[in-house]
Amino acid sequence: MVEDLLSNRKGRGNEHLYIYFFSQNRRKMNQLQDLLNDSLIRTKHVENAALISIEEKKVLASTFGFHVPPENALNLIYSFYKNLLQVRREGLYFKEKYYKCVRADEHSIYLHNPDGGLIVVKTRTLILVATYRVGMYASVCVEAVEKLEKMLAAYFDCPGGPENLYVKEVIKPEPGEGEVLVKVSASALNRADLLQRRGKYPPPKGASPILGLEAAGSVAGLGPGCRGRWKAGDAVMALLSGGGQAEYVTVPEGHLMAIPSDMTFTEAAAIPEAWLTAFQLLHFVGKVQKGEKVLIHAGASGVGLAAIQLVRLAQAVPMVTAGTQEKLRAAGKAGAAVGFNYRHEDFSEEVLAFTQGSGADIILDCVGSSYWEKNLNCLSTGGRWIIYGLLSGGEVHGDLLARLLAKRGSIHTSLLRSRDKEYKERLVKAFTEDVLPYFSGGTSPHLQPLVGSVFPLQLIAQAHRFMEENKNIGKIVIEMPD
Repeated sequence: MVEDLLSNRKGRGNEHLYIYFFSQNRRKMNQLQDLLNDSLIRTKHVENAALISIEEKKVLASTFGFHVPPENALNLIYSFYKNLLQVRREGLYFKEKYYKCVRADEHSIYLHNPDGGLIVVKTRTLILVATYRVGMYASVCVEAVEKLEKMLAAYFDCPGGPENLYVKEVIKPEPGEGEVLVKVSASALNRADLLQRRGKYPPPKGASPILGLEAAGSVAGLGPGCRGRWKAGDAVMALLSGGGQAEYVTVPEGHLMAIPSDMTFTEAAAIPEAWLTAFQLLHFVGKVQKGEKVLIHAGASGVGLAAIQLVRLAQAVPMVTAGTQEKLRAAGKAGAAVGFNYRHEDFSEEVLAFTQGSGADIILDCVGSSYWEKNLNCLSTGGRWIIYGLLSGGEVHGDLLARLLAKRGSIHTSLLRSRDKEYKERLVKAFTEDVLPYFSGGTSPHLQPLVGSVFPLQLIAQAHRFMEENKNIGKIVIEMPD
């Protein structure tokens, strides 16, 4: 790997790359050693411990003075994959000492001799071996290794294009106070992920640097202080500040919603960010009222298709813009009263014609500067123009304020990701009570997330490229490995 990377960077100072890779490896080993000490040695139930990489077949880290010979490391790997029945019957030699097997299964081996005990625990990527004194609580190793286990996640080392994305093994997170650990089955892609990959939208302070603002999966663990609403195995979907495009993610318990029983994880992954964004824009910000006319830009996007259905649920009238007839048909199928192709017609004139001159009471705008004149042209007197994205930029040239004042209109701006925990809890609670029941079968009106395309995590770069080319209708869902 190092040689490949160096060959692609001839003349750029190879010695600096060697130093970089060695320092990265040392940092990784120090991190694992710290985890060993924190999770095991300080419990006083374990004397010494080491972590062995199954793939690399070598010791990654060990506590001070605990040397595991290479042949012992290989023997422990072999014991799980080829020789477990023999270990059960005959025990195991480790560092020239014989240990009798007390119990063994596909994940752990307990052994002891008159001097003490030995426990070996296997995860997908690691084997932990530890010595303990007889009478100590050796199964603390099983708990600790869960904290040390790695997971797969979408990752990029430096900002740039989709080609910078790859799947990386990282340490699985632990749930903190009031948090739930979710085993992710599916996540979904948002424009914010593309901006973060380009280095233009860093995650909020304290949020995971891993991409992904929504996820669906099952509860895998509870942190201290959880109030008991969720239990292991519950099917949930989550609103996130980051971290969704990985095999596990931690979530404040108040940011979780139960998945309707007749909905798949792939469908559920298309709900949290898009639908909560649309719900927030319409109800928390726009205060939509029955009978009002709502113009929704990017009507075939995840937020757009959610907004159409929520406007209908509020007994208001959804109007949309989109760039292709196929996207307009999808918006019409979702419930749009009328749609305008912004590439071939002036949507502001069409809105005024459709509304018989009154205009749009609410405009949901993710486009920004290139639409400002047309938005003001078709905004109703006293209307609310809500900006939640700037796909065409944020710089405006012209007499915006005078024209806005003449209409007695108002401009609102909204971002969801950077909102505080309490605000998101209120939003999730309101959505759960007022909207979520309409996703269940047999409800009328029946709400439905639209999944336009599905990519496995390994093809995360292709998914980003697909969204950048504006090919998606509905949500792009990322499925985690089984």
